[in-house]
Amino acid sequence: MLVVAIGTMALVIVLSVFNGMEDLLRGLYGSVDSNLVVKPVEGKSFEYTEDIKLAIEAFEDVTYITDVLEDNALIKYNNAQRVANVKGISENFIEEGRLDNHLAFGDLKLKEGDVNYAIVGSGVRYDLSINPKNDFYTIQMVFPDEIKPGMTNIDKMYRLKNILPAGVFAIEKSYDDNLVFVPVDFAEELFNKKGKRTSLEIQLGEGADVKNLKQEIQTAIGDQFEVLTNDEVHGGLYKVLSYEKFFVFLAFSVIIGIASINIFFSLSMLAIDKKKDVAILTAQGASRSLVRNIFLFEGCIVAFTGAFTGLALGLLVSFVQQEYGLIGMGMETAIMNAYPVKIEWLDIFFTILCIVCITLITAIQPAINASKNIALNELQ
Repeated sequence: MLVVAIGTMALVIVLSVFNGMEDLLRGLYGSVDSNLVVKPVEGKSFEYTEDIKLAIEAFEDVTYITDVLEDNALIKYNNAQRVANVKGISENFIEEGRLDNHLAFGDLKLKEGDVNYAIVGSGVRYDLSINPKNDFYTIQMVFPDEIKPGMTNIDKMYRLKNILPAGVFAIEKSYDDNLVFVPVDFAEELFNKKGKRTSLEIQLGEGADVKNLKQEIQTAIGDQFEVLTNDEVHGGLYKVLSYEKFFVFLAFSVIIGIASINIFFSLSMLAIDKKKDVAILTAQGASRSLVRNIFLFEGCIVAFTGAFTGLALGLLVSFVQQEYGLIGMGMETAIMNAYPVKIEWLDIFFTILCIVCITLITAIQPAINASKNIALNELQ
C-alpha cells in the first residue's frame, strides 16, 4: 500500500509540474508574441502591398499590424562579435506594450528623430558587453550583399549599418540569446529588401475569436500566405512537452504496476492462509463468485487506500507549491523563483483510471485462485 501511495503521489506532482511549465511558456510567448502571424507559403519574404494591409485592417477585431523583416546578421560591438537574429519591426510594436514587462535595462525606443535604436536581448548584451548608456560605441550590423561575377572589392560584398543600443529585454533564453529588435526601415537597408516583409504580426482585441479570425483572414489574403496562431508557431515545443508528459505518465504507471505486484503476492498468500475459512463459507452455501468477489474486494481496498492516500498527498504538495512556491529553481537567472505547478483534473482522472486498471489486473488472479479452492474441496 505504501509503495502504491508513493508512486501515485509522485505521478500527480510530476504531471502538475509539466502542466506548470507549459502554462508558463504559453504565458511568456502569449505576452510577447502576436495572436496571429502571416507568412508567405513560398520563399522567405514577400512584397508588402497596400491591398494586403487593407484586407487585414478590414476586420474590426484587428487592433495592430506589425511589419516584420528579419534575418541573421553578424553583430559587432567594440571588440566583440557574434551572429544574431535581427528583427526589423514597425514602430507600433512599442505602442502595443509587448515588451513593457520585460525591459531589463535602458529604454524601449526604436527611433528618436532621425536616429535609429536597437533593443537587444540580455544574452546578446552579455556576449558583446553592450552598454545602452554609452553613446560612444555603436552596434555594427553586417549582412552579405549580392556578389556579382568578377567582383574583387571585398567592401562591396557586404552591407554594414551602424545603430545605437537603446535597451535590453529579458523574456526567455531562446529569445534573449538570439534576438535584436531594430526599425523596419533600418532592416530594409541592411538586408537590401526595400518594400519586402518576412511576416506580419496581427494583434487582436480582447475577446476576439482567434480561430475564426484566422480562417477569415486566410480567405481574405489568399493561398499564397499562411496564417498561424501563437500555438501553431510554437507547436513543435508544445508537442515535445506533451510527448515528455506522456512518457513520464507511462513510466510512473509501470512503476505503480510493479509496486502492485505486492498486492498480487499478498492476496495469493491470503488465499492459501484462508483455505479453512473458505471451506466453512462453502459449507454454509457460499458460491464461487462470492468467494472470488471477497478476495477481489480485499485487493481493491488495499490498492485504493494506497492510491487515494497518494493522490491526496500529491494534490496537497502541488497546491502548497502552487500557492506558496516552497521549492525554488535554485538559479538566480531563472524566469520564476519557484517551480511552476498547475493541477489539471483530467490528469487526476487518468491517474485514477490507470490505478483502477492496474488494481483489477493484479487482484483478479488471486481471487480466481481462491475460488478454485471450492472446487477442490467439493472433489475431496
